[in-house]
Amino acid sequence: MRHLFKIDPAKPLSEEAIKRLLQSETDGFIIGGTDEITLENVTETYECFMETDLPLYLEVSTPDMILPLADQFLIPMVLNTRDTTWSHGLHVEILRQYAPHVPFRRLSPVGYVILNKDAKAAIKTGAETNLEAETVAAYAELAEHFFHLPIFYVEYSGMFGDVTILKAAKAVLSETELWYGGGIRSFTDAKKMAEVADVIIVGNLIYEDLEEALATTRVSARASRRGDNMIK
Repeated sequence: MRHLFKIDPAKPLSEEAIKRLLQSETDGFIIGGTDEITLENVTETYECFMETDLPLYLEVSTPDMILPLADQFLIPMVLNTRDTTWSHGLHVEILRQYAPHVPFRRLSPVGYVILNKDAKAAIKTGAETNLEAETVAAYAELAEHFFHLPIFYVEYSGMFGDVTILKAAKAVLSETELWYGGGIRSFTDAKKMAEVADVIIVGNLIYEDLEEALATTRVSARASRRGDNMIK
């Protein structure tokens, strides 16, 4: 898996756009967002993508993201915040609310470092975004060696990130996968970050320029198997 599309339940997509996303060479989908998330729009969005045979994740940023019919959940743990609500507090409340019916085998905890100070997610979680590469690398080591998280996610959320920071995180990871999201607005952007990260996530571009978003799938694992991958 090298490429994922992130679908925001609060943003409209036409039937044609959904069809083209499903027929694209992406390696899977994440359903998630920050604002205006409701049980209704999450359910509706999930059902639109249920027909895919690819991985379909729900990113649980709110209890409304928990759907019993979902197969896979991503559980964000924001590492670069002093507000424990976002590192583990909300998680404890969800576990209390849903115990003993929590499908642990379908959960993947994700260590997030949010680095765009203007991003809604950064503001909401109180993320400390002014971090040097060495500090981000330390968070990556924390994710892998202290918390044994399967995924470390460098999130720039709407802003194209610093590849130097991404490389610093990648250099210290061996078992934990490095995911990157933020500001990818072309195939060139996607290729640059996919040369470092294990998985890249394309989100806002879907709603800004669908054709350009579809072009980013040329970095996917599926495109590679077909001989279309452009990463050398």
